[in-house]
Amino acid sequence: MSVQELEQAISQLPAEELSKFAAWFEEFMADEWDKQIERDVAAGKFDKIIAKVDADIAAGRSTPL
Repeated sequence: MSVQELEQAISQLPAEELSKFAAWFEEFMADEWDKQIERDVAAGKFDKIIAKVDADIAAGRSTPL
């Protein structure tokens, strides 16, 4: 199914079904974001910033929330 076909199908949904779809899609996208963050962490993409944060905390350059 193409994006255009999906757009057409979605635009024809009744309001209640559109609301259900929107809620599902929002959850789906949140899960995809979480998976991407997990992949980035595993790949070490945040290692430098985590090391800087750790150094700032150790040096007393942070305040508790």
